[in-house]
Amino acid sequence: MSLQDEIIADLKVKPEINVEEEIRTRVNFLKAYVKNANSKGLLIAISGGLDSAVAAGLCKLATDELTKENGQEYMTLGVYQPYGTQDDIDHSYAVSKAFNLKHTLETNIEDAVGEVALEVEHGLKQLGIHRHITHQNKGNVKARTRMVMQYALSFDLNLLVVGTDHASEAITGFYTKWGDGAVDITPLSTLNKRQVRQIAAYIGVPQAILEKAPTAGLWEGQTDEAELGISYDENSDYLEGKQVSDAARESLESYYKRTAHKRNTIPGI
Repeated sequence: MSLQDEIIADLKVKPEINVEEEIRTRVNFLKAYVKNANSKGLLIAISGGLDSAVAAGLCKLATDELTKENGQEYMTLGVYQPYGTQDDIDHSYAVSKAFNLKHTLETNIEDAVGEVALEVEHGLKQLGIHRHITHQNKGNVKARTRMVMQYALSFDLNLLVVGTDHASEAITGFYTKWGDGAVDITPLSTLNKRQVRQIAAYIGVPQAILEKAPTAGLWEGQTDEAELGISYDENSDYLEGKQVSDAARESLESYYKRTAHKRNTIPGI
């Protein structure tokens, strides 16, 4: 078995999907998890990007069905978490409108991130290091601050925190450890980016979101493909078992090996 075959088997990606079947499977998965956890619903952070839009749509389908089937209200809470002024915050609100989310709120993370960054810099000074934290580190602080807020909300509301990570991110480790990777449930995890996009088009994600360049939004001008140096088309081709360029294959397999710690359980002895 080639390394490509091993990776595909590990991440459980299908070479092609039936969109309707995948939606039903994932909605049923969310419903069962909510019921088994005795939860009142799901919390999804809506970034304005494709992945969170799809996850939000699936969550709303699941909680609507649970409400109808069980005679009590189950909630999908959409949370907007801009850092200061976010240019594409309108896309987050457009997702809520598209899926008729009744419960939404906004928590701006700028002040909280600023305080964490300041305390880190004070700590560095005590070690004789006089500089600001790097923009990559601050980006990770943003992701982790968002999760702190999500879990604080979910605790008081008895909701499960939903993640948006999928196989195209898992192969590269393109998420923040204990940030956006720290969630209760991941309904997209065995899909690649192309398949997420197929589901998005089917369930009615707004066209502006379908067309925008994927970005984690952790610093100005950042895009996924520019940072990784590989396109999502090549990434998805690889995960579907297709031939890709030698450069793409080597890059993806290198990312996969280097980021194994993100996908594995915490080591101990």
